[in-house]
Parts: sequence; structure tokens; C-alpha cells
Amino acid sequence: MELPEPKMAVRTLRVAAHFDDVILLVTVPASLATASSTDARSKREYNESHIVTARRAKQDKDENYLLPESVELECVRYCVVYDGNTASLNETGPAIKCSRVVAQVYRYPVLVLEGGYERFSAYYHFFRSQKVFWMPQEIEEFLSYPIEIIPGLLYLGDQRQANDRHIHKDLKINAQVNVSLDPEKNLSSEVHNELHIPVMDSCDSDLLKFFSRACEFIDKHMGTNSAVLVFSKLGISRSSTVVIAYLIYCKKYFLKEAWTHVLTCKPNMRPNRGFVKQLSEWENIILGQQSTDIADPHY
Repeated sequence: MELPEPKMAVRTLRVAAHFDDVILLVTVPASLATASSTDARSKREYNESHIVTARRAKQDKDENYLLPESVELECVRYCVVYDGNTASLNETGPAIKCSRVVAQVYRYPVLVLEGGYERFSAYYHFFRSQKVFWMPQEIEEFLSYPIEIIPGLLYLGDQRQANDRHIHKDLKINAQVNVSLDPEKNLSSEVHNELHIPVMDSCDSDLLKFFSRACEFIDKHMGTNSAVLVFSKLGISRSSTVVIAYLIYCKKYFLKEAWTHVLTCKPNMRPNRGFVKQLSEWENIILGQQSTDIADPHY
């Protein structure tokens, strides 16, 4: 099965193109607590709806964008600017103009959302809001969504997300792979297609023997355009291992490529050492060679 090109998501970050101080973004940072979103559209458009927690860019009477207070950006890792539909850094729309101004006081490259609000809201309508003021505690408590690995089809998450009916509804999750010791009966009743892989997060656990079954299960449901959520207790080791195994299986990625893809989407993913060795074996089974040197500290 071919992987679609990456689309925007509110859960991961990926760079499409960049200049020295501005980057075109096809995805949005995972944590709202470490991100600042600036809406460069008109006041009317902003009031109608905007991305959750986004602030409208300040302008003077001549509609020139004003420098934001540096204190507003000093504690955030990602600064995202968007307008209605800017799709390229070669354009001269509001997002590009605003990002150039913001870049003067921000220590990292400013991120411009590809396709703007129009494209984002079409894919992620559940992240639209009319609320203007957010308390810091509200932002901290904003529940994260699963990581999007294959747009609209494959997600990587944790146990809390697997039991959240709102997430299932928003992402249209129709099948789940539960890579934990907790039985399937604990899962949300909204999902009826479930595969339970009862494995501990231990270097001695044999997850390799479940790779074929898990990949076939995922492939079967994705083949009918059904979204699949792969999860474990924390969504860091076991579930990420299964997702990497699936990319090797379906895309014929070498382990290095699959690892990089998932790491780009979820920077804190970390299969334990035993699972890394099993992924190397899986690479050999599927591709007929062990191309990736797992002795590299990167793994």
C-alpha cells in the first residue's frame, strides 16, 4: 500500500521548505503548551472561527503588522503563523508578511502553516474555536490527540486516547491495535474491530511473532479507508514498534527510513533495545537484508 503525501496535522511537525528565518509547515506542533499560533487574517475572519488558542496578529491603522511582545514567545518552542490559504513561501500573503515581523523577535525560525486556515479546518474541524481568551491552566489541560503517521488512516497513541470516544469520533477511528497487557474489554465501546497483542514493555518480550498478524490487520482496515489507532500504555515503545514494523511491511522502508518517519512525527518515540533488534530481524524477513546498523547510538 502506497503512503499518501503528508498533510497537516495538529499532532506532529514536518518541514516542507524554508528560508533563513521562516519555514513552511505542513503540520502543526503536538503540544499547545509549547506552541504559539498567530492568526494573520482579518478580525472578522478570526472572530468567525480560528485554530484553538490562536491569537490574532496585531496591526496598526495602516494594517501593518506590529512586533509581538517578546515575552509572549520566550517560553514557546514553536511559533506558527497562518492566514487564509497561503501555500508557498514564494507568496506575499498576510502569513508571509506577518511571519517576517514575528521573526524579528523570535529566536527560532517562524513556521507558516501550508494551505492556511482553509485547508487546516477542512481536515481538522474539531480544532476550530471562537474562544479568544485561554487561561494557562486551560492550555495545559488541553488533551492531546494521537500522532498521525499516515494521514487520515494510521495513528499512534496511548491508552487514554484509545478510551476517548471524542477522539474516535473526530478521527473516525474504526479499528485499534492494543499492544499492552490490558484486555480489550477496557477499550472504548465505539470501536468493534480490535486486535489485542498482550506483550510487556520488556527487552525480553517477543513482539516479533506478532508483527505479521498486526500488519495484516492494519493493512486490511486501511485497505477499506478505515482509520486505525495503534496504542500501548504510554504510546512510546510497544506501539511505536508495531507502527515501524508496519511501515517496513507496507512501504518496504528499510528500518532506518521507517524509524526516521515515525521519529519525525513523534519525537519521544522509543522502542526498547529488545524491540529494536526484533525490528532489525523483521527488516531482513521483509526486505531480504539487514540494511540498518542498529549498533548506531541513534537506535
